[in-house]
Amino acid sequence: MNQLLLLIIAILLPPLAAFLQVGATKHFLINIVLCLFFYVPGILHAVWLVLSGTKS
Repeated sequence: MNQLLLLIIAILLPPLAAFLQVGATKHFLINIVLCLFFYVPGILHAVWLVLSGTKS
């Protein structure tokens, strides 16, 4: 998927971007927890996943 599109999704819906990048892995679960408690760290984590190119 286009990295720019994933970055936009990471800002709007961080868990979706994390899922699209790594699938249903520990990074996805970490992102959900971060978004439930603190939305901004969830965004930062999703952006980091997209920019680092982490795959499942």
